[in-house]
Amino acid sequence: MSLDGERFVPVIVLDDPARAVPLAEALRRGGIRCAEITLRTAAGLDAIAAIRDLPDFTVGAGTVLTPDDVDRVADAGGRFVVSPGLAEDVVERARARSLDVVPGIATATEVQRAVRLGLDRLKLFPAAPLGGLATIRALAGPFPDVRFLPSGGISAANAADYLSSPHVFAVSGSWMATRELIAAGDFAAIEQLSRAAVEAVAS
Repeated sequence: MSLDGERFVPVIVLDDPARAVPLAEALRRGGIRCAEITLRTAAGLDAIAAIRDLPDFTVGAGTVLTPDDVDRVADAGGRFVVSPGLAEDVVERARARSLDVVPGIATATEVQRAVRLGLDRLKLFPAAPLGGLATIRALAGPFPDVRFLPSGGISAANAADYLSSPHVFAVSGSWMATRELIAAGDFAAIEQLSRAAVEAVAS
């Protein structure tokens, strides 16, 4: 999977695609080598295209809701797609376009549906309101082979706790590269916050 080995998947909301390359370089200098560029703004696809060939960096898309979204991400050069929910047509199109797919789930029923689709990496969303680590531990009982990407309510204060769980392959959040920091061009702060996140987990 394109996210193998990654522990942080920054959720990026970009308003200006010209910020994409310096943003990705700041994340990479801080030790984070991937980004989920959301399709919440018109700049998302152009940002993916701008950093698709950056060495030692994996870019994908978030807020992928339809098969057409998958096609646009694939055409822009994204390597993976993340969805807030589980949609079979999105999963099927991602596979057809050779993209990794991490759909969102909130219940055991959705995990079971995802497993039947052959998936074993799922986004728990929104993680904190759903019970966070307690929910992950509960779901891991009947689904021991599934690993989760918690998203929603993940911060510098709790990321290490989530990542200490063997049922979590990475965490998803925006604290290290907020929309405001990106818009301000404060890439030094993004690098510093990224490095602090990586070091907190390593320690």
